[in-house]
Amino acid sequence: LIRKKEISPLELTELSLQRIAEIDDKLGSFSYVAQEEALTDAKKKTEQLVNLQDTSELPPFFGIPTAIKDLYGVQGIPCSYGSPVLKDNIADYDSGFVSRIKQAGFVIVGKTATSELGSLPYTEPLGLPPCRNPWNLDYTAGGSSGGAAAAVAAGLIPIAAGSDGGGSVRGPAFCCGLVGLKPSRGRISNAPVGDYQAGIATMGCLTRNVTDTAALLDILAGYMTGDPYWLPNPPYSFLEATQKPTGKLKIAFATSVIPGGEAAPIIKKQVEDIAVILTSMGHSLSEGCPDFSPLVEPFTTIWKAGVTNTPIPDETLNPMNRWLKESASTLGEYLQAVHQMQIICRQIVAFFDQIDVLLLPTYLQPPIKVGQWANFTPAETLNKIINWISPCPPFNASGQPAIAIPTGFTHDGLPIGVQLIGKPAAETTLLNLAYEIEKIKDWTKQKPSAIMQN
Repeated sequence: LIRKKEISPLELTELSLQRIAEIDDKLGSFSYVAQEEALTDAKKKTEQLVNLQDTSELPPFFGIPTAIKDLYGVQGIPCSYGSPVLKDNIADYDSGFVSRIKQAGFVIVGKTATSELGSLPYTEPLGLPPCRNPWNLDYTAGGSSGGAAAAVAAGLIPIAAGSDGGGSVRGPAFCCGLVGLKPSRGRISNAPVGDYQAGIATMGCLTRNVTDTAALLDILAGYMTGDPYWLPNPPYSFLEATQKPTGKLKIAFATSVIPGGEAAPIIKKQVEDIAVILTSMGHSLSEGCPDFSPLVEPFTTIWKAGVTNTPIPDETLNPMNRWLKESASTLGEYLQAVHQMQIICRQIVAFFDQIDVLLLPTYLQPPIKVGQWANFTPAETLNKIINWISPCPPFNASGQPAIAIPTGFTHDGLPIGVQLIGKPAAETTLLNLAYEIEKIKDWTKQKPSAIMQN
């Protein structure tokens, strides 16, 4: 529509900002609204569009509103890392993926809410409003990319990048009924900063459908100078990959993982139903899943180390993060944990020598309520987190691609879904398979009734 000049970047941006103003006080998905900056950019892009004769050469997302998770820098606007203490911390540079967001023509309308330091799978930062699920405002939107997921699901923005260091894209996608892709390690640059958690975290995509995810990955993917990890892009675009048949695949599936145990019955049924669909598509299905329990200790050690690298004063950290920081290991123990994780992950990746894709629950239980774990000790909370999200972190550790897709709803009307995990660097296989499932399940017609009624 933009290329046909039937709608302008300014009109789209004004619509996005209007919806944020009308809805987000209930939702809590934005930590900062860049109204002035967004309108200035949208007006400039609209003038460019009006004066352009040939629109075919415009960047792929020219004039489309989006927002940036508040762990990453957008030059000239605040970056608070989920802490009110840093609300006036103005970024003096663009994160690498943000520069690509801008080059692709997006209009950045603000920063989306995240858990403090991005360390938790729910978005309830101390001293700030919690981020709520647009399908039911009593429930969490997930974390740490909860704000991005809630904003996309509620139609405040149409598409967003997030980041995933233990399920932080896939979990919010699961909670909010979206597609959430965690790409392979090295697919998206972490420039201009380095890596300080052994490569477990990466940027990813949160969208309403698989083709949007593929198109967003096309503009985010690629090497930037000095990256410690990188992958060559495939010979064709990720968007094209959604239309290319994968052939008959060998797919393993499981409804339980170790640790964590069996998925809740409603989620177990999602996995089993998708397994039936995949069989009907001609793929070869078998039951099986690696044992992830040896990963818990080294992964937790590495995760805690990320909390120690914080600009937030200890006395203002939330209790969970303060406990994580205080219980963090020594440098020697951290290095030993990295060594252990890499050895264990060789065994996980070796499991894929016999299969192409692994089908698992995204999370083992449905979304939790806002504040549901607020009265537990940090140690108790950590145990609950592990049992909830345990299908996700192993593939941060191994660096493999994984895509969460919405497949159904709980009896309370909350979205739930499954994830597909691929061989290293096999995003094209996952995107095609997810697209084929999407055509059958047709989840794109579903809208979050709770926020629409409000």
